[in-house]
Formats: sequence, C-alpha cells, structure tokens
Amino acid sequence: MTVRTTRKTYDPAAILKARDLIKLLSRSVPASQAVKILSDGVAADIVKIRNLVRNKERFVKRRQRILGPSGTTLKALELLTGTYIMVQGNTVSVMGPYPGLKEVRRVVTDCMANIHPIYHIKELMIKRELRADPALATENWDRFLPHFKKRTLAKRKKPLKVVDKSRKVYTPFPPPREKSKVDLQIESGEYFLGRQAKERREREEREERQRGRAEERRREREAGFVPPKEREREGEGEGKKKRKKRKVEEGEGEGKKKKKRKRVEGSEMGGSVVET
Repeated sequence: MTVRTTRKTYDPAAILKARDLIKLLSRSVPASQAVKILSDGVAADIVKIRNLVRNKERFVKRRQRILGPSGTTLKALELLTGTYIMVQGNTVSVMGPYPGLKEVRRVVTDCMANIHPIYHIKELMIKRELRADPALATENWDRFLPHFKKRTLAKRKKPLKVVDKSRKVYTPFPPPREKSKVDLQIESGEYFLGRQAKERREREEREERQRGRAEERRREREAGFVPPKEREREGEGEGKKKRKKRKVEEGEGEGKKKKKRKRVEGSEMGGSVVET
C-alpha cells in the first residue's frame, strides 16, 4: 500500500499517522479504533514478542499472561495506562499517549522475560495514588514502590570435587585430545582382528564374567550352611581350669616326693646328696 498527501493536507505529520493507521489495520485492530490515531496526542506502537522466547509452548503461556483470566489483566493495563492494547499473533499493538506506550512496552517485554504483569500493575496503582497527592509530586517515590526479590527455585548443585585451579601451572598449549574408540582398538590390536576372532574374544570375555558371577553365587549359597562358632559355657570353662590346676599341683607334689626319697637313700648310704 502507498500513502500520499494531497494539496489539501495541512498537517505534515499526517503521512506518518496514515502509515501507523495501515499498520494497525494489518494487525487486526478494528477500523473504528484505528482511526483515532489521526487525532493529536495519540500514538501507536507495535511490540514484536515472538523473538523474545524461543520455546513455542512457553511463548503461548507468557502471551496468555498479558491477557489474564477473561482479559482482566489486559483491561487493568488499559485503565492504568490510558491506552488501547491488542494482542494478536506474534505482536502486541498499542494505541495511546506516549507515557502509556512506554509503560506498556516495559510490561510486555518483562512478561516475556518471565516477570508477571501483576507486579507492574501494583506499581502503576501506587504511582497513580502518589500522582494525585500534590505534596509528593516533587519527592522520590522509591520508598513507596514495592521491591520484589527474584527467587531461584532450583539451587545450583555443588560439584562433588572442587579442584583448586590456582595450584595448576599455566600452559599455553591445550590438553591432549582424548583417544577415540577406534584409537583404543588399534592400540589393543582388536581393530585388526577378523569377525570370527572378535566374536570368539567376546564369547570368552562373556564366559569369564559368567564364571565369576557363578562363583560368587556359590559362595553366597554355601555361606548359609557354615555353622556358627558356639560360645563355651561358663561352668564348663571353670571346670576345665580347675582340672588343669589340679594336674599341675599333682605334678609338683610327685616331684617333691621323688626328691625327698633320694635324700633319704643318700643319707643311709653315707654319700653326698645331689638334687636333680
């Protein structure tokens, strides 16, 4: 489409407004609403939102947040900013005064960045109340506005092993390339084996693993038949100690009797006595 002026045109900015009128009509804005762009103090802005989110499902959900349940969020934005908002396809068309266009663009871009529009609606409501108070017109409003902290639901996982990079010596050369599966096969000689040799080798490794598992299962089964060690009874242990002590005492008594008998025999014979 082509936009031209005539000799009767007295407003030089009418050609720009006509251009915006065609853009709004192409974005499914009703003609009765789009014609209002020709009046003074009304501007138009078209926000492209498709390239702000990569995932299609996520884009649809966040675009629905701008509308809200039954269009309540969109209606609240229109009342607070004094604009007309039309969400169609991959764009958001806005008509109204320049300050309202600026606020709506900020709300839409933040909504696509996963910030809910309700936070901006609360801020706009507070600003409207403060704007009505002439005593606070020249003061800073930061102490009245809400400050929402960003909450991260998923915390970053700490690494299992923390490597101290300060101890490493800097080298300008990159680390050696990891060997591929083919390189490892060439080093082991498996790459040059024939098909039958590879199958035989795999079969031997599989049988070796099977034998190892069978041996482990056999030991586990036999472990249930090993009798546990019985503890000696207290009475039996004491009896064994007493019998052993009695035998030691009897042995010492017999040794003393033998020595005494040898002394008596030596004295009768008139010889010297030698103890052994």
